[in-house]
Amino acid sequence: MKLVSWNVNGLRAVMKKGFMDFFETADADVFCLQEIKLQEGQIEMDLPGYHTYWNYAEKKGYSGTAIFTKQKALSVQYGLGIDEHDREGRIITLEFEEYFVVNVYTPNSQHGLLRLDYRLGWEDAILSYVRALDRQKPVILCGDLNVAHAEIDLRNPKANLKNSGFTPEERDKMSRFLASGFVDSFRYFYPDQADSYSWWSYRTNCRERNIGWRIDYFIVSERLAPKLQGAAIHSDVLGSDHCPVELAIDL
Repeated sequence: MKLVSWNVNGLRAVMKKGFMDFFETADADVFCLQEIKLQEGQIEMDLPGYHTYWNYAEKKGYSGTAIFTKQKALSVQYGLGIDEHDREGRIITLEFEEYFVVNVYTPNSQHGLLRLDYRLGWEDAILSYVRALDRQKPVILCGDLNVAHAEIDLRNPKANLKNSGFTPEERDKMSRFLASGFVDSFRYFYPDQADSYSWWSYRTNCRERNIGWRIDYFIVSERLAPKLQGAAIHSDVLGSDHCPVELAIDL
């Protein structure tokens, strides 16, 4: 089973930059998107063989998530069921017979950490939510989690210690999440691999020079670890400031 996750930084824009070529080549069983920047009815996509699930932000042209899946979900939940966290279309949960898929677009703490307090509250809420799901059946969580967990996950850690996405507070929340019974699938296979990033700033040719961050993840319940078959970062796929990430798992 193959799953792909991609922050497309605007689905309408990336559709003009080869999205469907990658989508068709990937042939994923589950394809998760973040930052679609859409409202309902603003795009038409022909996806034969896929069921589609969309969660739009109230604010136009902002945030939003989607999942395209070959297998119809048993149930779907949009949001966390917490009003303050459910206005930006940041989460979709699909229930299947033996597992959950949770697609997440974590709020950015913003320049100057203006939204850090909100972000930390979100982290507590998402952990509580996912742990409750995990008590029912295993969870596959993916998406743009807007944090480089360890120094190996970005090119210039010392210069970014006080910047959004690499603050001690955000990294501690990720550590707490993983310690609660979850596995970072990429690090499961490549614990020491450096220079593997999924996001690059548009400034100063960062992508060409591979000055990036790994902030896009597949995280799974620990009991799924023996079923993991592979993880990949498709850094050669263009169209967004993020690239797709992939998980192969025997389910």
